[in-house]
Amino acid sequence: MEETRPVGVGPWPGGPEAWPDDPRYDPELLAHGDRRNVVDRYRYWTVEAIVADLDTRRHPLHVAIENFSHDMNIGSVVRTANAFAAQEVHIVGRRRWNRRGAMVTDRYVHLRHHDGIEDLLDWAGRRGLPVIGIDNVPGSAPLEGRALPREMVMVFGQESAGLSEAAREGCEQVLYISQYGSTRSINAGAAAAIAMHTWMVQHARPA
Repeated sequence: MEETRPVGVGPWPGGPEAWPDDPRYDPELLAHGDRRNVVDRYRYWTVEAIVADLDTRRHPLHVAIENFSHDMNIGSVVRTANAFAAQEVHIVGRRRWNRRGAMVTDRYVHLRHHDGIEDLLDWAGRRGLPVIGIDNVPGSAPLEGRALPREMVMVFGQESAGLSEAAREGCEQVLYISQYGSTRSINAGAAAAIAMHTWMVQHARPA
């Protein structure tokens, strides 16, 4: 039977006498090891230090998702937004959402709540940010080959239901991801990952 490798790293070698003299490091993690799902450069860092470092290089992409029925995919969207260092994640609708799928990555992103889509549209309008929806609905255009604004809000709807009517009407444009199989739509979390990566290909430097 194949042995499972432990995630992360153990205690800092050499004991407390060898610990780095750097306020970014967490004494608890140095003493007991860091088993979190973080990249190697952040091993042993405090959450606050990681967030502060990410804040110096976040992308000007805002990601919004409607939350009217406790969609299980919201956590997945948050996790992907963290992976791509999105500026903020906007939860539209219910304040509470299922964080399980985020795999604790919600600690490293900036979350903003909006009571409704009108609130999000007003927030974006006051900052001059175009709002673009992702959904395969009549009148939408293909995402592939489309030039996306560098500074923008990308909004997603609920699983199966898609974007609400108010969201579709308020978006500057709605784009769809081309599909070639039999199913009507792909998972909302997967769609968000594809759309965010499309933005990264156009505007982000190599990691």
